Amino acid sequence: MKKFLVLMPLAALMACQSMPITPAVSPVSMVPQPLLVEVEEGQSPAILEQPVRFVNLKTADFALTGAWPQAEDGFPIVFRGGYSPKDFHGGQGAEGAYSLDVYADSIVVHTESDAGRYNALATLMQLVPVEHWPTEKGGALKLGFEIAPVHIEDQPRYAYRGMHLDVCRHFMPIEFIEKYIDNLALHKFNRFHWHLTEDQGWRIEIKKYPKLTEVGAWRSASQTGAYSEQRFDSTRHGGFYTQEEARHIVDYAAKRGITVIPEIEMPGHSLAALAAYPELSCTGGSFEVAHGWGVFDDVYCAGNPEVYAFLEGVLDEIMDIFPSPLIHIGGDECPKTRWVSCSKCQAEMARNSLKNEHELQSHFITRMERYLNAHGRNIIGWDEILEGGLAPNAAVMSWRGVSGGIQAASMEHNVVMTPGKPLYFDHYQYNPEEEPVAIGGFNSLADVYAFNPVEGVPAEYHAYILGAQANVWTEYMETSDHVEHMVQPRASALSEVLWLGAKRPGEDAAFREAMDYHVQRLKAMGWNYAPYEFEKATGDEAQ
Repeated sequence: MKKFLVLMPLAALMACQSMPITPAVSPVSMVPQPLLVEVEEGQSPAILEQPVRFVNLKTADFALTGAWPQAEDGFPIVFRGGYSPKDFHGGQGAEGAYSLDVYADSIVVHTESDAGRYNALATLMQLVPVEHWPTEKGGALKLGFEIAPVHIEDQPRYAYRGMHLDVCRHFMPIEFIEKYIDNLALHKFNRFHWHLTEDQGWRIEIKKYPKLTEVGAWRSASQTGAYSEQRFDSTRHGGFYTQEEARHIVDYAAKRGITVIPEIEMPGHSLAALAAYPELSCTGGSFEVAHGWGVFDDVYCAGNPEVYAFLEGVLDEIMDIFPSPLIHIGGDECPKTRWVSCSKCQAEMARNSLKNEHELQSHFITRMERYLNAHGRNIIGWDEILEGGLAPNAAVMSWRGVSGGIQAASMEHNVVMTPGKPLYFDHYQYNPEEEPVAIGGFNSLADVYAFNPVEGVPAEYHAYILGAQANVWTEYMETSDHVEHMVQPRASALSEVLWLGAKRPGEDAAFREAMDYHVQRLKAMGWNYAPYEFEKATGDEAQ
């Protein structure tokens, strides 16, 4: 190397000498923390002064490679097979294991799966000093930094590591959906639950039923301020995603290791659809897309064959757009008021020997499940789908605490834990007097970091707990900046406990120390995270 420097042209030599090299990032700053991180004492770091080249990796399928300047003779980042993970999680680890070794002359990843490749690339990105991250979307890393000589072995504990976003109460532009997914990819989340239909708006184009977006995507007013004030503006609000845009998001997420799970609500939370097609109700309408928040009595008529034909037509197009094995069908908060007095619903109950309206809802959900099963898909729904009998192959999202999840697991059904306490990120995270108006509740960063998806679940049912998800309901979030504020830093905490299955060594104090650096990554992404915890820490140190 010294001989090479002597032979270099003087100008180039002076340029090299004047270029400062940014020291390596401490590996303990990564979130989620990998399971095994060893800094190889006495070894030289990798110094990235030149572009890289990815070996044995189809970079077009892995979006996280796009930020790296690349050249055919660049610094090699080599992907190989042949990695069998240690028994990190007592035999309960999920797909996506990898090892990563940083040498002075190369970086080598071993993994047997695409999931492992996505995870390794996310880890590698976090090993880059944040000063060198792209300054704009689609930009490139700035060269001239070290990566510590580490040996990493890693594997996620849970197969389902999810984040949800409601775009119905307040519509969010497609550019923000991309940004949301970028944040998930950095944290190794692998499921994006996209809540697309509601009383307050229908957000996905269905070509067979154009009035769903012509009428159902728009409301003439919205509730504002605290719920108790019952104030409304007079501003038209709405929007929807074309099928082309939705396909783009599916592809965008897939190239970041994330499956998009669409939610099409049924039989309740359907007022936007009924405003477009009132004949699908029990009363025949007419209806408006809901202005306010809450639960409404008018739902799909469970005794009308046209309702099932309509939903099958909707699902045909949804399945064509979204390849996810799971389709979310809602199933929550469905009042039975209209069904009790509806002759069609009562006749449907009599034909099928159903004892009550809860069994009628189970009948409705089971019928839709059969349709999806016949097309190679399975349903997942909120825990109300347990009432009246659980559909045979359904998975359950347990939001009213964890008891519904435990019940479903005891019936040998798969479960995603998403209890309101602490995984509803529309709840306050800090002193409500200092926070923007929220629905209520209180889920702090520490509450989220203390969450364990299998706490209270008998050991014999652990295998049915796929993982967990945080939910972001947007009644009180009118802008994407507000969504960002409510999501982070709590999503970082959830990502770590779902990855490790527990807190990191050193627990809360060690996690907070990592977050002090990690929030710089969030800043580099342009993420409007809630700063309270970090301002408090700075103030404590000053005192």
